[in-house]
Amino acid sequence: MTSPLTPAQDEALVAAIRQAETTTSGEIRVHLEDTCPTPEPLDRAAQVFAELNMHKTAARNGVLFYMAWKSRQFAVIGDAAINSAVPDDFWETTKETVLEQFRHDNYVLGLERGIKMVGEQLKRYFPYDRATDQNELDDTISFGGPKPSSDA
Repeated sequence: MTSPLTPAQDEALVAAIRQAETTTSGEIRVHLEDTCPTPEPLDRAAQVFAELNMHKTAARNGVLFYMAWKSRQFAVIGDAAINSAVPDDFWETTKETVLEQFRHDNYVLGLERGIKMVGEQLKRYFPYDRATDQNELDDTISFGGPKPSSDA
């Protein structure tokens, strides 16, 4: 897959992730691929979440922003601890904030706003602790599609 982002856009998203993570032990990732191979983007987001080992953070507070840019599908998903901490409507509110920008072709701005919203919630429930916090997941944007089956 070729990146739909310019180098400056990629850098802006990574900067947004790093900024959000400065005040929390939480981990944020963004994954982009051409098309979503499942009917529901949330299902694909869950697959990618597992492929990126996001469920292996110590506090179970990882969040994934998933976007299939050619098929125009999006989902945001959080691990067990953050999911149980945030208000019931948080994920839907975050998704709608991002999608509002997507509707105007402001993809990077939409993701930046969603990352900021998630960072604020992560800070509230999982504040940064200088003594114990470490960056457990890569901050760079991941790209690609489904992994080939290894059943061969």
